[in-house]
Amino acid sequence: MSTLLAFEDALKAIEDSASVRVSNEIIALSNATGRILAKDIVADIFVPPHDNSAMDGYALVAKDWQAGKSFIVSQRIPAGLHPEPLEPGTCARIFTGASIPEGADTVVMQENTQPVNDKIIFNQSPTNRDNIRPKGQDIEAGQTVVKAGQKITPMHIGLLSSLGITEVSVYKQLRVGILTTGDELIPAGQSLEPGQIFNSNGPMLSALVTQAGHRVADCLHAADTPEDTEAALRALMASCDVILSSGGVSVGEEDHVKSVLETLGTVHLWKIAIKPGKPLVHATLKGIPFIGLPGNPSSTLVTYHWFARLLLSVCSGQVADHPQSYLVDAGFSRTKTIQRDEFIRVAIGNDGLAYAHPQQSSGALLAACEGQGYLHIKAQTPIEYGCSYSFYPFYGF
Repeated sequence: MSTLLAFEDALKAIEDSASVRVSNEIIALSNATGRILAKDIVADIFVPPHDNSAMDGYALVAKDWQAGKSFIVSQRIPAGLHPEPLEPGTCARIFTGASIPEGADTVVMQENTQPVNDKIIFNQSPTNRDNIRPKGQDIEAGQTVVKAGQKITPMHIGLLSSLGITEVSVYKQLRVGILTTGDELIPAGQSLEPGQIFNSNGPMLSALVTQAGHRVADCLHAADTPEDTEAALRALMASCDVILSSGGVSVGEEDHVKSVLETLGTVHLWKIAIKPGKPLVHATLKGIPFIGLPGNPSSTLVTYHWFARLLLSVCSGQVADHPQSYLVDAGFSRTKTIQRDEFIRVAIGNDGLAYAHPQQSSGALLAACEGQGYLHIKAQTPIEYGCSYSFYPFYGF
């Protein structure tokens, strides 16, 4: 157990070793959702560009108000119209979003007004700058609004559109190669023979990589021989920016990935003090980052979420993407401690407590489908009912 690398140390080692593996390109903003911004975006205008009204109402000079005094309405200002300066002693009918006329310093909402003949009486004393959204309230010219390395969201699309931007510089999609290993694995759709199981890791990893915004350049399967493993890795090295594999990284006689890696490149770390997912290998193959995930499906999922996802985010140009946790009380207990950080698949009950799925086997995926996230139990830590532990929702990955 002394040879296992601590969880946090492994995360740091993988993050520190990673660098951007892709160049950038200019694309239409309308196609940029989910892409990684390659250059800071600095606003060249104010948003809003002018003081504008937050309400339908009347614009006036606050100090002109007197109880019972009536005001002539000197102009009508809908949104989109550039107003004339406010005539002294008058008010202007104004609508939400419309520019404040020069000279006016407040807007009274129409609910607090009373029409008298062709004039308006204000029922209460206005306060200077009431109901006025100032120029640059949202964005000021010269302000950096989105930084390079951020993943562009629909909210960013709206924000950048408000600046009149139609194109952005983004990193090209990372080309990810996926390798699965194991003579027992066959593709879904074929007939199972005795001793065989369907390959779930290949489709799951492809889906995870695609969900993260990267491109699956190729997905191969290798038989449990050094020759087939090496041939598959060489094929992926020729067309991919990063390579992920599942299986073949433990110490069994049929586990060939690690030994082939030592032939083709440099192994940086092997075996991490986590459960599930101990036999993980990180290597570089002629400059191409590689992470070999364990073959049991839950181990593959956990180690992808924590390690492969981090590596892919940095290699794609994204600022290192760490999942966010919050504290949740455990709805179960366990006095036994282990010497590895554990990620228990849990569901959050109606009482707000985290309950462990009854099936925590590294070979079972149902727990992840029926749960909401991981309860992180640090090494050598007992689980006490009602005590708080870090909870990482699956959606955060």
